[in-house]
Amino acid sequence: MIKVLFFARYAEELGQRELDVSVNGGSTVAQLLADLKARGSSWHSVLDNPNVIISVNQEVATVDVELHAGDEVAFFPPVTGG
Repeated sequence: MIKVLFFARYAEELGQRELDVSVNGGSTVAQLLADLKARGSSWHSVLDNPNVIISVNQEVATVDVELHAGDEVAFFPPVTGG
């Protein structure tokens, strides 16, 4: 299992801040994203942002990072400011 966290408006739009997900050997962040988007239209619309910020074990990551049991994956909306 991995822990998946959602922050800011992602947590609000999905109605949850975290969930536990089973992963198979060789699973990547890209596969996790595809699995989460398949949960429904709200999941797809929230996570289908090319600017989503992803972290794995509290380090910024890309979609090709391989996931392992015990990992923590977090999704953040793009940050803007001035």
